[in-house]
Amino acid sequence: MRPVSATDRRRAPSAAAVMLRAVLEHGPTARSTVARTTGLSPAAVTRQFTVLADLGLITEVSDGVAYSGVGRPHVPVDIDVDKHVVLGIHIAHDFCTLAALDLRGRVQVSTQLPHRHTDPERTLSAAADGLAALRAPGRIPLGLGVATGGWVDPDAGVLVEHASLGWSDVPVRALLAARTGLPVRVDSHARALAGAEQLFGTTRGESVVHLFIGNVVDAAIVTGGEPHRGPRSGAGDVAHLPLGDPEVECLCGRRACLEATVSDRAWAARAVDAGLIDRPSIMDLVSAAVAGVPAAQTSLAQRARMVGRAAATLFDIVNPDVLVVTDCGAIMLPEYLATVRAEVGRWSRVCADPGRDVLASSFDADSVLAVAAGAALLNEVYADPLSLSDMAFH
Repeated sequence: MRPVSATDRRRAPSAAAVMLRAVLEHGPTARSTVARTTGLSPAAVTRQFTVLADLGLITEVSDGVAYSGVGRPHVPVDIDVDKHVVLGIHIAHDFCTLAALDLRGRVQVSTQLPHRHTDPERTLSAAADGLAALRAPGRIPLGLGVATGGWVDPDAGVLVEHASLGWSDVPVRALLAARTGLPVRVDSHARALAGAEQLFGTTRGESVVHLFIGNVVDAAIVTGGEPHRGPRSGAGDVAHLPLGDPEVECLCGRRACLEATVSDRAWAARAVDAGLIDRPSIMDLVSAAVAGVPAAQTSLAQRARMVGRAAATLFDIVNPDVLVVTDCGAIMLPEYLATVRAEVGRWSRVCADPGRDVLASSFDADSVLAVAAGAALLNEVYADPLSLSDMAFH
């Protein structure tokens, strides 16, 4: 697969991409509906159907469109979820998430592979080998998506810097392509999930800010429907915004850095010190809050207020249609999201309706990392499906 560069993404989408997105959004649907909603001519829709069907991306289905009995019955078309899977690897601080997704971004199977390797090549090789167990009989892997936190350059396929892991300038695409024999697409998890929200989630809008709160704290900015990356795709580094606890010293040598305060590892360590949980696991703290433990709820409310102030700052800088927060607390605790929204309402000068404009991730806590991994490739498939014609997978 030819990687889609930042320049490519600024070009007008091809007719194939327009049709594929329309079928994703409306399918199963009649070809006449695709023509009406996209502005493509009926002849163009027929041509693009043939191309996309040959690539195994769409197919005719036997039901889904009502027939009035007048004229020829409509044979609806839909995304083909039976021929291919997309494999994915998400690289976190303590483990890799390995997954297989269908072309609608739905996780078919996933597993976690713990790692303690400081050597990125060993970690990636073990993850690549673990993918073999996810290959379903009869499903052809379309490619491999890789997502992680930190600074990722998708055009080069390189993880430029991941402070938590201590990795820098890792040629992820080259290493995994050689190991798996698959086309590989690499992106930051914040950008990958921003694309997944627009393709498979509930988020709509030409401008989106996606704020990811995990062991890494970073962001993605979408304007005009496309991610803003900047030189070497360095945009979205919010880890060192001075919005955290002024008593907390960051590894960078400064105090009050956002990530050093609110990251999963940092906040869980606080909770251990306070005697709220027995081990530094943010999921243990969230589970305690879900179970109604008041001290756990109070702790997470404090974090939510800090996250909300960061969200308000980003909202005022970008003024997006919507801001999405991917944070296990926001996903699992309605009151956590309510606190984030309240802080945005308190501190933002431009967000008119936080209840409408500030959302939690569309994906649940168990699947969000797997979705990020697969979306690193699926975003490219839907942006430029004809790039698949260079491959002999079909």
